[in-house]
Amino acid sequence: MLQIIFSQVSAKELAAMPRQLQIELLDGFQVLPTDFEHADEKFGTLTRGGKTIYRYRVKDYRIYFEKKDGLINVLCILNKNSLKDFFYRTKLPISEDQLLEENPKFWQLLEAGTTTSKRP
Repeated sequence: MLQIIFSQVSAKELAAMPRQLQIELLDGFQVLPTDFEHADEKFGTLTRGGKTIYRYRVKDYRIYFEKKDGLINVLCILNKNSLKDFFYRTKLPISEDQLLEENPKFWQLLEAGTTTSKRP
């Protein structure tokens, strides 16, 4: 069994969605430990500096997460149309995963959810 934890960024994104959509996304996000044996069939993967991030598709959304031991840490939830529109406008001939792996702003977005803010 895996425990799912939402980062501050992903929790905020989820909270901004209508309640019914939240339920549909959470219901569709079905991840089992055995899924990682054949992750390439179920998840997209992004790798940078030895860190692996998984992408899971639910409806029109992409859930980006990392797996550590028995924990699933959801880093962010993005609407596919935002990426799709970007690819259409730029007409890049590479895959979504390749593009994201090479984009430092995407990694900054993911890392923003894992850092804690300091209080004065």
